[in-house]
Amino acid sequence: MDEDLARYARFGGSGATNLTPLILLWVLLAGLLILVLPRKYVVLPFFLTALPIPLGQSLVIGAFHFTMFRLVVVFGLCRVLTNRLVGSPSSRKLRLNAIDKTFFWYCLSSAVTFSLLFGEAQAVVNRLGFVLDSLGTYIVLRLLFEDETVVDRGIKVLAAVSGFVALSMVNEQLTGRNFFSVFGGVPQFTVVREESLRSQGPFAHAILAGVFGAIVAPLFIRLWWRRESRTIAFLGIIASAVIVITSKSSTPMVAVLAAGVAMCLWSIRHRMRLLRWGIVCGLIGLHLVMKAPVWSLIGRVGAVSGSSGYHRYILVDNFIRRFSEWWLVGVKETAHWGYDMWDVSNQFVAVGVSGGILSLALFIAVIVYCFKGLGRARKEADAAGDATRARGFWALGAALFANIAAFFGITYFDQTQVVWYALLAMIAALTFSSDSTALAIAGPEHPLPARVAGIREWTAVGAGRNLQDANLSVGHKGHLQTK
Repeated sequence: MDEDLARYARFGGSGATNLTPLILLWVLLAGLLILVLPRKYVVLPFFLTALPIPLGQSLVIGAFHFTMFRLVVVFGLCRVLTNRLVGSPSSRKLRLNAIDKTFFWYCLSSAVTFSLLFGEAQAVVNRLGFVLDSLGTYIVLRLLFEDETVVDRGIKVLAAVSGFVALSMVNEQLTGRNFFSVFGGVPQFTVVREESLRSQGPFAHAILAGVFGAIVAPLFIRLWWRRESRTIAFLGIIASAVIVITSKSSTPMVAVLAAGVAMCLWSIRHRMRLLRWGIVCGLIGLHLVMKAPVWSLIGRVGAVSGSSGYHRYILVDNFIRRFSEWWLVGVKETAHWGYDMWDVSNQFVAVGVSGGILSLALFIAVIVYCFKGLGRARKEADAAGDATRARGFWALGAALFANIAAFFGITYFDQTQVVWYALLAMIAALTFSSDSTALAIAGPEHPLPARVAGIREWTAVGAGRNLQDANLSVGHKGHLQTK
């Protein structure tokens, strides 16, 4: 039995439950609220439980390892399934779009290839946990984010969590002790590197804590632009800045800088195609004239002392040069690639080495579809003269870009991934409503979101005027045909 547990531990499992009574009560209360609250409020207990509780708090049942945010996801899935089974009026049919389908195939590909790579039952259990974390979280949040009001409510909850985390990280800087250590799962004493305290709050690492602050900052700017509770938005922005600074890590600073640059590009949003091709041509030109490959620029990124940018560069360099090792179904380990190469601190590399080229391609495709959907929705909002909504979509794009920047310096392996999946769910939910198919399926039981209703009204009015000017009558069926 001990040998079996040891084999499961190899794939991230644990041999013993580590769960304090306070956390157990917290999760059970949150689970009850998730089951009984109106759907539009379920996001509150979900975020307030999934994010602040350290990953080390876990429940182990045989070979199955449940972190607290996994338990929250289970409660969310139970809410979804029971509503569907009993035909609850609050249940919502999910109509899949390109983001949904691609994300599903990415999760399935990663699970299958990893299982084939190791060929062990323990690896299958590991992938079941991955599917629960990724696809489970995505499905729950995708169904919760029914319109922009619920999305903004979720962002407000993230602002509250960020404020709590920021205070705890400031306390670490002042005392050298982590408040969240009382719950277990994080060290009591704050890690010191290059004579600097690196606050981490409830997260598994200081870098992940800082990345959390960086990737939620654009969401708070979205609230500010949309004039949704500007006080909360302002406090969220301040909390994000505090989290990034107290983490004393380069990756969060690069991510928040990327978000800031993306925000500043709003004024040239109509020329983004030219900018994108300019960047591509610039990188190709640098690759041709530089002595080292262009991805060696990763090694030059370092905002604080003790940064390991060079390690990231060598990791990516090995990943590219050893393509033949991992392209099919991944590779079991990367330690033989060089010094400290066991530390796969790059999300793109991690996806490739654990799932092969297919999983990596699908992962990138999810990001591409998100940008494509946001671009289309932003253009529709601009065309309808709704600058506020257009800015909201732009802020979501900036948050997506911040995540991409962070992916080059860290792999999301703790509750930070909840924010990543939440962002994907937000984008899929809001951009889908701008698809032409959404106009056709909307009915009295599923009214159109305000943004789409406005677009339909604007389109219909414009078409009606054109018909009137042309002295045309409505078709024999009495329906106005618009394009």
